Amino acid sequence: MSDRITVVLADGVADVRLNRPDRKNALDAEAFVAIRAAIDDLAAMPGLRCVVLSGAGGDFCAGIDLAMLAGGQAPDLMARSHGPANALQQAAWGWRTLPVPVIAAISGVALGAGFQIALAADIRIAAPDARLSVMEARWGLVPDLGGMALYRGVIRDDVMRDLTFSGRIIAAEEAVALGVVTRIAADPLAEATALARMIAANSPRAVRAAKRLFNEPADQDAGAILIAESDEQRTLLAGPDHAETLLAAREGRKPVFLD
Repeated sequence: MSDRITVVLADGVADVRLNRPDRKNALDAEAFVAIRAAIDDLAAMPGLRCVVLSGAGGDFCAGIDLAMLAGGQAPDLMARSHGPANALQQAAWGWRTLPVPVIAAISGVALGAGFQIALAADIRIAAPDARLSVMEARWGLVPDLGGMALYRGVIRDDVMRDLTFSGRIIAAEEAVALGVVTRIAADPLAEATALARMIAANSPRAVRAAKRLFNEPADQDAGAILIAESDEQRTLLAGPDHAETLLAAREGRKPVFLD
């Protein structure tokens, strides 16, 4: 794997770090390839139950390296190389579609593409001094790493318009108030890791089923959502994890789940 990203799995939790600290983890062409490869590896990784996504060196991600755009390294934006997403979009969209929960631990800056990658996470925990921005308008661009799809159901439409049209930088406290960030922690990586371990202790089948339900379109018909919920529950009721929770409760022990 490229040194642009590191992945360490322990006790079902993958510690994933963007790894270009000298450039505040700005994304060049190599980083995009590495992120896509890491997402593919994680999707197939045995024993994976949760991902903690952060940036090395004190910053989450400063966005796309402008040298990449100036050098004409951007791939074909119209080629749908990963289902509905193009190669750039997959670097953010892939975290949302990963079958296990993803927790973003945000320190320093999360700007532009970095903001969109953070937005793809299921949960976002930020340091008190973190700064976030949908910055593309400053460069004559629009958010195009899936941001226009990822914000739906997460951030109010008028809030996303405010942030996108203005390109303004918001602090962690405002980000929480606007719904961009889940909560603030003095040490977001430690907080995210502790939460990931709590998630990893639960039924992996139930957690994955819940993520599938949350990934249903935000404007999905209520009847379709109710049916999807019932389908997932019917499978879980007949599955090994539910049986193990009942047996563990009778035996007075913690359940042990197998993948």
